[in-house]
Amino acid sequence: MAQTDPAIDIDHVAPDEGADRLSAILRAIARDGTRERISIGDLLHAMEHRAIGALMFIFAVPNAIPVPPGVSAVLGAPLIFLSFQLMLGQRPWLPRVITDRSLSRHEFEKVVDLAAPWLAKAERLMRPRLQQLARPPAEYVVGLVCLILAVILFLPIPLGNMLPAFTICVLALGVLERDGVWIIIGMILAVVAVVIVWGVVLALAWSALFVLSNVFGWQLPFVS
Repeated sequence: MAQTDPAIDIDHVAPDEGADRLSAILRAIARDGTRERISIGDLLHAMEHRAIGALMFIFAVPNAIPVPPGVSAVLGAPLIFLSFQLMLGQRPWLPRVITDRSLSRHEFEKVVDLAAPWLAKAERLMRPRLQQLARPPAEYVVGLVCLILAVILFLPIPLGNMLPAFTICVLALGVLERDGVWIIIGMILAVVAVVIVWGVVLALAWSALFVLSNVFGWQLPFVS
């Protein structure tokens, strides 16, 4: 989709917000009544001077909360790219096939209304501590973990969306706020997410083999 609206200027949209917190920035974008649609490219431009963690949070949170149909498909697509770039220590960049995708401002506002209050509470809890865990080279490990979670998120696995997406949100905020405590919490959640998803995959595989063994009369040594 061709992009016709001018790029979002956060300072122009909300000059009186008085804060550079991510929650305030998201509210400013959502309240920009001069545009009908918000593209991925708009968000990338609005966050160009901020940490990659801000972008990762924006694109992960729709998969962690109930949102209008189609929103997570639009905002979730860049996660693999951004996680890979965080792992390599690169500046955020997305191909045009992704940046041209957009959603209505009304849909984006619904996402912000759901996420911003919880984000604001998290921001009040976070502060720079154990910063070595939120800086290179540890930051590259965070990127690798987020990449694994992003791949899991896009696989058609039951229960494979919300927990990995929530974990990416926690890790992204930890990187953004240089809070090593949140990085540690995120790593613990990542292990839990992988274990749960792996358990679901094994259960589905076991169930499929059980059904097949009964339908076709197969004698499988590990299926009674």
